[in-house]
Amino acid sequence: MDFIEILKVIFLGIVEGITEWLPISSTGHMLLVDEFLQLNASQEFKNVFFVVIQLGAILAVVLIFWHKMWPFQFKDKSKPTLKMDIFTMWIKVVIACIPGAIVTILFDDYIEAHFQTPLVIALALIIYGIAFIVIERWNKTRDPKIATLGDITYQTAIMIGLFQVLSIVPGTSRSGATIIGALIIGVSRVAAAEFTFFLAVPVMFGLSFLKILSFGLNFTGYELMLLFVGSFVAFIVSIVVIKFLMSYIKKHDFQVFGWYRIVVGILVILLLVI
Repeated sequence: MDFIEILKVIFLGIVEGITEWLPISSTGHMLLVDEFLQLNASQEFKNVFFVVIQLGAILAVVLIFWHKMWPFQFKDKSKPTLKMDIFTMWIKVVIACIPGAIVTILFDDYIEAHFQTPLVIALALIIYGIAFIVIERWNKTRDPKIATLGDITYQTAIMIGLFQVLSIVPGTSRSGATIIGALIIGVSRVAAAEFTFFLAVPVMFGLSFLKILSFGLNFTGYELMLLFVGSFVAFIVSIVVIKFLMSYIKKHDFQVFGWYRIVVGILVILLLVI
């Protein structure tokens, strides 16, 4: 593998690790990076790469939140016990995934063909950046109705899942869409972020499976190396970013990410017209 290409993949892994969990759109950022710093690979492979690389970030969240995500305990090796609160949460997560799964299956190819452009990404960054600022300022006047992850009901889960559908448009951000939806419903920032972590696991495994299936198993050694390096870097960076985010939102709101989205969106539009 060319050394320059390794550097590009490492950079994309860093971008993915940072942006996957912050509500600023990981796919949108990677597509923008590739627009100006193109990876030497086929477009078909890059469509797979930009999704599958996110598995590294997903493994990071599984590692950090394993005690909250794994529903079985083995106090006695012969008698594992089922933690019903965690098991119930996974049922809610599966329900929340249904709207997004349907929309992805029906429209993913169309979105890839028509919406993966710098202008669309820039506009999505700006629009949802404004939404974060408006919603967070509105939230200052009210207390959350749902304070903890365990307080999320089936109805709340499906409503958050409907908001996640918005993230099919590049630049929206899957975590951003679910967090915005959760905040509107009345979920606390911490509970919204934690539910987003839960939701990311089946969503990204499912999307990765669909992408690999559509591409086939005809990966070259070069392409497999790209996937491994990018995913590994994303995994390491995600561990740091997740811990930062959970600490940050205990004392701060999401407005700073809204302003960041607006600034980046404006910069991209300026680069397009210059």
